[in-house]
Amino acid sequence: MISRRNIRVKVMQTIYTLSTLDHQLKPGEPVKALQKHFDQSKDLLLYLSFFLTEVAGYAEKDSYQRRSKHLPSAEDLNVNTKIAGNELLWKIKEDLSFRQEVERSKPEHRIDKDLVRKIYQQLTESAEYKQYISSNERNGKSEKEILDFIFRDLMLQNDSFISHIEENFINWDDDGDMVIQTLDDLLQKPGSVNFSQTLPADKWDFAKSLLTTVLEKGEHLESFIIPRLKNWDPERIAALDMIIMKMGVAEFLYFETIPPKVTINEYIDISKEYSTQQSGQFVNGILDNIHKELIRTNQLQKSDFKKA
Repeated sequence: MISRRNIRVKVMQTIYTLSTLDHQLKPGEPVKALQKHFDQSKDLLLYLSFFLTEVAGYAEKDSYQRRSKHLPSAEDLNVNTKIAGNELLWKIKEDLSFRQEVERSKPEHRIDKDLVRKIYQQLTESAEYKQYISSNERNGKSEKEILDFIFRDLMLQNDSFISHIEENFINWDDDGDMVIQTLDDLLQKPGSVNFSQTLPADKWDFAKSLLTTVLEKGEHLESFIIPRLKNWDPERIAALDMIIMKMGVAEFLYFETIPPKVTINEYIDISKEYSTQQSGQFVNGILDNIHKELIRTNQLQKSDFKKA
């Protein structure tokens, strides 16, 4: 689910947050702060999945409410609840990791029930839904397509839903695309996502190592950067730019399996998105110069570099 780029962004954000604190960091505090960022990603994925199951499962609640009217109509007595038994839907709901995380995170406390109802009503009025319930048979293709339709067309294209997500998850802008892709993968292959462990052990090790390396070796990393600032006052460099450059130098020096070009390109993109308009070119120039100097002085101990 989480890519190296997502990890770099979260490490960068964690370092920036820690740099604004007015107290000395306690042992373990940086790693706990980083873990919180990854937990936010996990909670966002869980909530989107939970909301989807609530919309599809609303058919049973709608049927019950309409049958309970004082004078129900024939239509009220015959609400089609096929979608509530959607086989793909139940594979998600019965997934052990999903149930465990629902119990832990309790997404029902965040749910906007009125929004669920409105999206369900839009669903029942759609041609896609009418086509879906026109047949009593079930097949994998139609079961997936109707859930795709709810997620892609009724949730993600709904301004009220996006506003609801933005209000509840500050990480939506950072993690939205990643989580959407993960949920797409889940609908394509049920059981492919472990809701309890969205970050594999190797990626967590990379994240912790990158974080602690930059924090513990900060002055050493700056010693490669500051001499190349020329007429720039280090105190006037954007704080994020300095953090990004230190992360890049840390990867040059201490992460031998990551190709330097990958490091440079990743941090150029991150600086463009999260810092100033000029940051991409600035970060590119500094990191490229440091990279060349490390090669010239034989300080670049990269496994791929050695092979080349």
